Amino acid sequence: MEDAMVAADPAGDPQTTSYWSPPFNLPLISAFLAFAIAQFLKLFTTWYKEKRWDSKKVIDSGGMPSSHSATVTALAVTIGLQEGTGGPAFAIAIVVACVVCTLQPVVMYDASGVRQHAGRQAELLNQIVCEFPPEHPLSNVRPLRDSLGHTPIQVVAGALLGCIIAYLLRSSH
Repeated sequence: MEDAMVAADPAGDPQTTSYWSPPFNLPLISAFLAFAIAQFLKLFTTWYKEKRWDSKKVIDSGGMPSSHSATVTALAVTIGLQEGTGGPAFAIAIVVACVVCTLQPVVMYDASGVRQHAGRQAELLNQIVCEFPPEHPLSNVRPLRDSLGHTPIQVVAGALLGCIIAYLLRSSH
């Protein structure tokens, strides 16, 4: 199979040979870039808060900013800027953003509600286990993850990051 495609003019005559390149999808690039930047920023926000570098934060859930909020907000804003707000793609992106972010009523109940409370419970349970004497059978149990969800500020920060990424990418093209 040939690596090149032949372009034709409206009359059907071949004019030039151009190489195939993948389609450029600005909303997809914007969403993935927002996710990656949000995850990368967690290194610095963890250092600022805890005064230590923790490379695991790049792949962990929870923390500042919310990469989920950044991703879906960047997607929705980029679609809105590129195609307008009247189309079905924007409607789908907004519904997904509403489910993932804490900014709207249907919002990420999971991230800022249930998971946040589960994280607090894990933190308390870890403290209790640390107070067990060394001979207790549960004294050597691996600690529970206590960074499960997001605070509303982390979700808002992720959403703002998503908006910024969408606007910067939009203005660069």
